[in-house]
Amino acid sequence: MQMQLQHQGGRSWQLARERWVLPAGGAVMGILNVTPDSFSDGGLHAGVDAALAHARLLVGHGADMIDVGGESTRPGAAEVAPEEEMRRTRPVIEALRAEFPGLRISIDTRHAEVARAALQAGADVVNDITGLASPEMRRLCAEMPCGVVLMHMQGSPETMQLAPQYADVVAEVRTFFVERLRLAQQAGIAAERICLDPGIGFGKTLEHNLALIRHLESLRVAGRPLLMALSRKRFMSELIGDTQLVRESPLPTVVMSLLAADRGADMHRVHDVAPLRQALVLRQALAE
Repeated sequence: MQMQLQHQGGRSWQLARERWVLPAGGAVMGILNVTPDSFSDGGLHAGVDAALAHARLLVGHGADMIDVGGESTRPGAAEVAPEEEMRRTRPVIEALRAEFPGLRISIDTRHAEVARAALQAGADVVNDITGLASPEMRRLCAEMPCGVVLMHMQGSPETMQLAPQYADVVAEVRTFFVERLRLAQQAGIAAERICLDPGIGFGKTLEHNLALIRHLESLRVAGRPLLMALSRKRFMSELIGDTQLVRESPLPTVVMSLLAADRGADMHRVHDVAPLRQALVLRQALAE
């Protein structure tokens, strides 16, 4: 299944559903939370009409993909019942697919039944914060030819920030990727369908996050692309001492995302698409 995405300025590229083929300058995944309680935008885009209006904005600003989430995974968040998660996400994905036939859509979920409903509604990618921990999720992704974002997380959203500990965070995340890629391939999921996310802020301290960004390229297992989800993350507030700035201004996210791109990031999951898209265009101009 081939899909072509066209953005302002004549920029275009193609993706096959069976593999990740990303543009040289970096791809942008726009965040579309349809939750009442996400850490920075909870309740703003709940419901099909509000979600679709925001998606139009993200696409118009140059998003290469829209990531739809129906469960908050902020630190301390309680798990949402899959039925409620499906109620929030499936109608939105159906509406997105109807309006944007060529748009690449991902479902941000840790529940196999939610992922199945989303793929049936028109999603192309499963973005799993548990890194395909469940056999059910692995079987589903083997059965349906979707892309997969395989993320590292220590613990669960309910407990992950209580006391994260590593002997060597970079080595341990890399080992996790090696092991989960092996499990995925044993389940019948080709490596070409997988993108890796080190899970910044998911069971990591400030020092852990910085170490992973510094050594990002060493996490590239089996040549797989790397996704960075840095948008409005708390560790940047710790660094600059201004929580409000990190939440309300795109500048910290853009700067840190560009630094991550210099270290190997291929895709960036963000709330504010336009400023990062513009920054990536400028960065790529210097590289050519």
